Amino acid sequence: MARCVLVTGGTRGIGAEISKALKNAGYNVGATYFGNDDAANAFSAESGVPVFKFNVADYDACQKGIAEVEAAIGPIEVLVNNAGITRDAMLHKMTPQQWREVISTNLDSLFNMCSTVVNGMRERGFGRIVNISSINGQKGQAGQTNYSATKAGVIGFTRALAQETAKKGITVNAIAPGYVATDMVKAVPKEVLESKILPNIPVGRLGEPSEIARSVLFLVADDAGFITGSTLTVNGGQFLAA
Repeated sequence: MARCVLVTGGTRGIGAEISKALKNAGYNVGATYFGNDDAANAFSAESGVPVFKFNVADYDACQKGIAEVEAAIGPIEVLVNNAGITRDAMLHKMTPQQWREVISTNLDSLFNMCSTVVNGMRERGFGRIVNISSINGQKGQAGQTNYSATKAGVIGFTRALAQETAKKGITVNAIAPGYVATDMVKAVPKEVLESKILPNIPVGRLGEPSEIARSVLFLVADDAGFITGSTLTVNGGQFLAA
């Protein structure tokens, strides 16, 4: 029987590619979203992936939302924590709201989601959790103290939870993408992209969302059980983590 997967933020950008790749690989996939109903419904119609609307930054909403997902597709055996936002500003200009929104969506969501599904994974003796971090959680980025803090936190969370769950057949890993050709990155002015970003990427191009999706497929496979607590950097050589 196909394993059941939930991808947060799974209807747009990298998340959409992850959802589609998992479905095409034979997984039973559900995707969460919280913003654009039209975009989510269009994604579902095109991909055949059912979508579920709830706020991953809200613990009670996650409890209710995950119950709805499991009633629809079955117990969650694989969780991909992909949902994330940016609210960029230099720290001396950053508002408490900009800080809090990013912390809540990017980092609190890991606790909300993982704490809700991990007991079922422990009882079944199997689980795969993949948390999407970022190159900027590894090296930092000016104007993103909030975002960089959350994405560094994702890596610490991953390492700690991996140690807690290893004996229960649950792996927990992170992926740290570099600059990927999503709508957000492609909206950067061409002159900035060509003069400031691409010259710093040794392979000389942006990553593709499908390349991140293939990395997820690798980590969630049944036979990837000896890989846990790891951070897979997918950044074209831009930052080489030890």
